[in-house]
Parts: sequence; structure tokens; C-alpha cells
Amino acid sequence: EVSPTSSFGPLLGESAPMRELFALLTRVAPSEAPVLVRGETGTGKELVAEAMHDESPRARCPFIVFDCSAASATLIESELFGHVRGSFTGATGDRPGAFEAANTGTLFLDEIGELPLDLQPKLLRALENREVRRVGSNTPHKVDVRIVAATNRSLVHEVDRGRFREDLYYRLAVVPVRLPPLRERLGDVPLLVRHFEEKLRRPGQAPLPDNVIDDFCARSWPGNVRELRNAVARAISIGTMAAEQAGAPASTPAPMSAPSGEEAMIVDLAEPLFVGSERVAEAFERKYLSAALKQTGGNVSRAAEIAGLTRAGFIDAL
Repeated sequence: EVSPTSSFGPLLGESAPMRELFALLTRVAPSEAPVLVRGETGTGKELVAEAMHDESPRARCPFIVFDCSAASATLIESELFGHVRGSFTGATGDRPGAFEAANTGTLFLDEIGELPLDLQPKLLRALENREVRRVGSNTPHKVDVRIVAATNRSLVHEVDRGRFREDLYYRLAVVPVRLPPLRERLGDVPLLVRHFEEKLRRPGQAPLPDNVIDDFCARSWPGNVRELRNAVARAISIGTMAAEQAGAPASTPAPMSAPSGEEAMIVDLAEPLFVGSERVAEAFERKYLSAALKQTGGNVSRAAEIAGLTRAGFIDAL
């Protein structure tokens, strides 16, 4: 199913992958089902969560963001579930956690793959029982929250490697959602650039010329929509003169394609080495899985055996 519109909340896209995503989000948003959003850094996972909240019956209730990768390892349980006075050094009073703050609304668990393994059973218990216990207390507090979680990892692979609980994964991924990276929907770049321009350009300032837009469309954007927005902001701030003289926008160095010309081997010095390595590894993984499927005549179970994955892991990686 493809959405007839090119937006869902603040999300924009005219490409088929995005309109398919909008159709799915439109159906899922009014429900109570937990949603697991998977996407690379900068694709807009938090925007998806916020847009679903705004289109749900909980729209007038709290929308709370909890970043599992930002909280201190020693305080993450307190930040998530709350604590009572005296439960640890510095706990000078009772304090509710993210669950209680999100009561009647939506709790967005960002970077859920970073949640420590020893805390995952407690999160699962909170989701199953719809109640939390503050650190230092045995008194349960009932909570009514809709959970949206996000990760830039394959949690099925993390389950296979013993780094994420399988039961928690299935509890969170009732509705799995994949956000396509910008390189898979380059046709949306002009729409996004003009949208960012409208928000960032000062009155009377000339719009970016078409050749700059064309150059943007030819890039791989490892930082995705966030990187594109920053590039538009830089181009507007610096002006278009330098871009026209150089034949490319002054925002990022021009990428150098490998002799093969394959997108996976594009070397873009604007991205850190580990980001580029990850991108190439993902491209290899996709080709490997496709080759395994081809060799087995489309038999997923046999292809998963060749890849050394579970059947669920193989499907998730496709």
C-alpha cells in the first residue's frame, strides 16, 4: 500500500519507500501496539515516534524521549524507573522516572540496542505488568504508556550474539518499521532541500541554484537527512558564489568513486572512517544475502543456514 500524500507529520518524501512508510504509519499510529523503528543515524527515527504520537489518541498527553545511550550506566535504572529518597548517594528526594513521566502518553526509547543486558529483564517486566518500581522501593506504580523504540542496529543479530534478550525484542517489535537511508531515496533530495531552505533562508536571500541541488542529488549522504540539512544550512550561510566557482557546494568535499563505480565503494571524506566501513559492510551483507537466496532458489531456511543466521535473523537482515 502506498500513501497518496508526500508527508506524515514532519516527515517528507515523494519516493515509493517513503510513501509506503507513510501508509504503514497511518495505520499503526492510532493503535496501542509497540513499534520498533530501525534506521541509520540521521534518518529521523524520533520524528517517526513523535508523528505517531501526534496522530494517536494520546496526542494531548506527554511525549517523553529516553535516550538509552546517553544515560549514565550507574543511573540509567533510576532515570527509567525513578528512585526514592536515600536509595543511593545523591538521592535527596523521591523522583519519578521516564515511565511515570510518560504516563497516559508515549515513551520513546531511543537507541534501545544500547540498553545494558542486566536492565533488560526489568524493562520487560515493566512492559508486561504495566507497572514500575522505583529504585529503593518495593511499591509498584501503575503506568499506562505506549512504547515506541528505535535503534540503528539489527536487534535480531544482537539476539543471535547474546547481547539482547529475545523475549524483549519480540515484546518491542510488535510492529517493525524500517526507515530507508537517504541514499535509497535520492529522488526526495530536491523536496527536502527546498523545505530546509524555506525554514533557514533569510527574507530576500536567493534560493540555492539548480546545479547545487543536482550535486546534492549525486551524493551518498552517510549522515542522511540530518547531514543534508546541515549542508543546506552551510550553503545558505556561505552563499552560492563559492559553490559556483568550485562547481560544487562548499558544504562537503566531493566524493571520489572507486574504479568499479559501485555506490558501496564511494569514498566520501566528509564521513568518518568507521561510518564508511559500516556502509560498505552493509552493502556486502545485502549482496551476500541475495546470493544465498539465489543459490537456494529462494529457500529462506537454507539460505539462513549458509549465512550462519537464524531464519528470523536472515529475514530481518534482508
